[in-house]
Amino acid sequence: MAVTDALLSSGGNTVVTLTCCCAVVVLVVTLLKATVDLWRTVRCNRKMAVDFPVPPGGHWLLGHLVMLGPEGGELMLKGPGWAEDYKYAHLMHSGPLLTHCSVYHPDYVKTVMARADKKDAYAYDFLRPWLGDGLLTSAGPKWFRNRRLLTPGFHFEILKPYVRLFSESTNAMLTNWEELKSGSSIDVFHHTSLMTLDSMLKCALSQHTDCQTRKTNDYIAAVHDLTDLTMKRGRTIYHRVDLIYALSSDGRKYYKACKLVHEFAERIIAERRETLNQGNEGRANRKKYLDFLDILLEAKDEDGNGLTDAEIRDEVDTFMFEGHDTTASGLAWTLYCLARHPGHQDKCRREAQEVLQGGTEVTWDLLPSLRYITMCVKEAMRMFSPVPMIFRQLESPLTFPDGRTLPEGARVVIGINTLHHNSHVWENHMEYDPLRFSPENSKDRHPYAFIPFAAGPRNCIGQHFAMNELKTAVALILQRFSLTTDDTLTEPIPVPKIIMRARKPGLFLKIKPLTA
Repeated sequence: MAVTDALLSSGGNTVVTLTCCCAVVVLVVTLLKATVDLWRTVRCNRKMAVDFPVPPGGHWLLGHLVMLGPEGGELMLKGPGWAEDYKYAHLMHSGPLLTHCSVYHPDYVKTVMARADKKDAYAYDFLRPWLGDGLLTSAGPKWFRNRRLLTPGFHFEILKPYVRLFSESTNAMLTNWEELKSGSSIDVFHHTSLMTLDSMLKCALSQHTDCQTRKTNDYIAAVHDLTDLTMKRGRTIYHRVDLIYALSSDGRKYYKACKLVHEFAERIIAERRETLNQGNEGRANRKKYLDFLDILLEAKDEDGNGLTDAEIRDEVDTFMFEGHDTTASGLAWTLYCLARHPGHQDKCRREAQEVLQGGTEVTWDLLPSLRYITMCVKEAMRMFSPVPMIFRQLESPLTFPDGRTLPEGARVVIGINTLHHNSHVWENHMEYDPLRFSPENSKDRHPYAFIPFAAGPRNCIGQHFAMNELKTAVALILQRFSLTTDDTLTEPIPVPKIIMRARKPGLFLKIKPLTA
């Protein structure tokens, strides 16, 4: 018995010793990896500093983060001034070690966006708990495969019936407006977000809800929380540690919102699978158009393999966010620009009245006739880019047309908003002038001078969907309402919250029915 106890005791000590050794090995490997990563980062930053300038005003420790301001807008507003000084690109320091090269000239932007480098984990990893590994955040073979599988879902034959749904959702918003007192001041982002969410629910998931008439909407509230919390986390250095963030009040709120949007998508996916399992009878009881979820569920690669439930959920979450929030931003700022420029608003209204002839529905065949409205929408997206910046990390060295280079591993910011306000590219860039986008003024423009939907192989897969919805909404709105600015409030200041929003109190306009 004594011998047995001794052996067991010896075995227990051995297990403890092995466990301790394993822990030490893991710790050493982790420290070695962190040291190697740190050295690579320092070496990469030194190489970038050889060719690119650094704007003044950065803090010795925090870098240019000190210029962010409470909602991040102050730093973005400095972009056009720095573009005037540096024309092509400059470096930005976010803390003591993290450096990005910000590019905002068409020649430089084209060089970066013509490649399919991965998204920068620094900026996009915070979105993964929410959007998973969808098209926005994925890279490499997975991104290429899924992009190829989803592209048929945006063929014009698929998009045609959506225009009727855009009209339906816009008219629901306008009915709500008619219940308000003439001259009421409304939070435009609130209304456009609900309207584009309504459209996305119909077009992507065939969900016809009353989200525009409810007093509250849990899904849209969760999306707003997720965008705000993601941007706030990016500005808070200690929240970059996952464990610390998960234990914080912001982290708990973030993961609660993630759970809500995931459960929403999973429930709809499960219901649709059940419908498809019913065969032809189930299909016959459904709508007469293919939606985004149909495409996802039926997509097959060359080996006959479809998307997993997890992949489908990631793409649904990604498209529901990108498809409604960015379009809401584009529409809200377009309405603001037209409210500030009544002459352009009147021209758009006359065009809408001439094309629609008093009708309450825009059809696919009518969209090409909305030429002036299209120019006004594009100019608003130049002034207030719905997606103000994109982040990439180079997977191989890159050489720009003027010979300057960036090393492998370099982090790059494509400053879309700064590009659209680069005085070396756009004359009188702070002036709202829709005629910039007339055919004669656009024909010789650099193809990478205006990229509200990005460009190159990773451009926005839903850009035609978004433009169709924007044109439809503007035409129907102006046919029934006039818009003016609310002079009791200060001018709205744009702030980047993943998409371009307005600093608090927000973007308010006064609306007046034309029949009043």
